[in-house]
Amino acid sequence: MAKTKELSKDTRNKIVDLHQVGKTESAIGKQLGLKKSTVGAIIRKWKTYKTTDNLPRSGAPRKISPRGVKMITRTVSKNPRTTRGDLVNDLQRAGTKVTKPTISNTLRRQGLKSCSARRVPLLKPVHVQARLKFAREHLDDPDEDWENVIWSDETKIELFGKNSTRRVWRTKNAELHPKNTIPTVKHGGGNIMLWGCFSAKGPGRLIRVKERMNGAMYREILSENLLPSARALKMKRGWVFQHDNDPKHTARATKEWLRKKHFKVLEWPSQSPDLNPIENLWRELKVRVAQRQPQNIALEEICMEEWAKIPATVCENLVKTYRKRLTSVIANKEY
Repeated sequence: MAKTKELSKDTRNKIVDLHQVGKTESAIGKQLGLKKSTVGAIIRKWKTYKTTDNLPRSGAPRKISPRGVKMITRTVSKNPRTTRGDLVNDLQRAGTKVTKPTISNTLRRQGLKSCSARRVPLLKPVHVQARLKFAREHLDDPDEDWENVIWSDETKIELFGKNSTRRVWRTKNAELHPKNTIPTVKHGGGNIMLWGCFSAKGPGRLIRVKERMNGAMYREILSENLLPSARALKMKRGWVFQHDNDPKHTARATKEWLRKKHFKVLEWPSQSPDLNPIENLWRELKVRVAQRQPQNIALEEICMEEWAKIPATVCENLVKTYRKRLTSVIANKEY
């Protein structure tokens, strides 16, 4: 049976108006060109509900009962790594048969969404306490203090992007077409290690680390690049140098070298890359480099070019919002 067209609200209201002035259902139907049964249904609805608007429809009943919803919500709250298959089995044992998409839809209505787990450094209790101590001690530092910090770190830039994992849409038997493949390089090639620094005023120097870095090489990098970066960035008197607690950075010889050079060093909590805004700058650089689709021989050159192009405003904004990083650590208390 074909579905009939729904009457407009104006037509339904007109039916009620004509009924109220004493016209019969047949007369109203003839005047408006409608079936008597249709007119009668509208009038009965108006008498019962005092409205001609569409009433809420119940729809199909939920597959999972409120009790079942509470059960699976409690399960994933206790163990977020629970799979949809596990939940399907839990409900089946309780007498409810559902599919995985039903699980997803139900949990989404509870404000829960399946996401890739973030990879973060393993935090021991001593790390948690050190991070909280750092955040609380520096929470009220004025913005000018953070603007006078030179942030530094090392990173690896990969030729074909992180983990070289991509999904492609392709036709059958087209798996070897160049557009559908990711090139690989033998013997661990296809990436370079970089050391760089920046401040709120812009990027500092960026250099390639061509060998496995040790303490002596790190001190040489600082000797040749840290002070020139500070001068180029026009840092104020008393500027502070930041680096993490890598063994090369905290070696006795490195500490002594920094002391003799009269460099102020920011005391840093271990396992805290999230507190270093240069991580965001590395991400910016990697996106820019990937967009250039570099070949192996040009990777270093492209990195240098894209680093120099990063606007000072990007660096300024990273530092300007530094207090948010500290408040996040304090709010979470454990991570």
